[in-house]
Amino acid sequence: MRIITQAEIRIIGCLIEKEITTPEQYPLTLNALTTACNQKSNRDPVTSMTDSEVLDAVNSLINDRLVTDETRGNARVAKYQHRFCNTEFGSLQLSKQEIAILCVLFLRGPQTPGELRTRTQRLCDFDNVAQVESVLNKLCSEEASPKVVKLEKEPGKREARYGHLFCGEIEDSVAVNHTHTHTHTHSEQTSNDNTQRMDELEQEVALLRAEVAELKQLINDVLA
Repeated sequence: MRIITQAEIRIIGCLIEKEITTPEQYPLTLNALTTACNQKSNRDPVTSMTDSEVLDAVNSLINDRLVTDETRGNARVAKYQHRFCNTEFGSLQLSKQEIAILCVLFLRGPQTPGELRTRTQRLCDFDNVAQVESVLNKLCSEEASPKVVKLEKEPGKREARYGHLFCGEIEDSVAVNHTHTHTHTHSEQTSNDNTQRMDELEQEVALLRAEVAELKQLINDVLA
């Protein structure tokens, strides 16, 4: 598999995430996919990609057979589905836990096992942080094609972070200089989780509104 761009990995991460969390809205239209790429929750960094930029990246992924156009029949709105893993003809076979970890790494960059356990809760279940570390070690240990790498500990941090390798090697400076502004006390984590859930609900409402607008346009086109 070639080195994937940051825009492309964001798209793959979004498609994986929405397939699991909002299957009723999956596959995604271009409008919904752009909204998912640019949402303010569960994304680091937050982006402002245009429909045109997303479509260019999607077309590149289609050429690599990592995404397919799932438009049916006479539908006028294209819908996209990932073929990143666990396909009949692909070699990349992953467990639910491996998919969840990679999805969150695609969407939020390098993270600690503790952060990954918290942020994968909507995607799969982990009994404890040790289980997350076990899956990470498996993803790191594949000699032929490691998918994840353990990074240097940041100054003052107790846990090392892990990053994915689908966009190429991660520079040491990224590991050393990447900082998080959030503290990790229990009360603040709870507050952050509540805010995150609200953001997710707002995002789902936005996606539904986009779908309704597209359906209205289709009806108007048919009646015109």
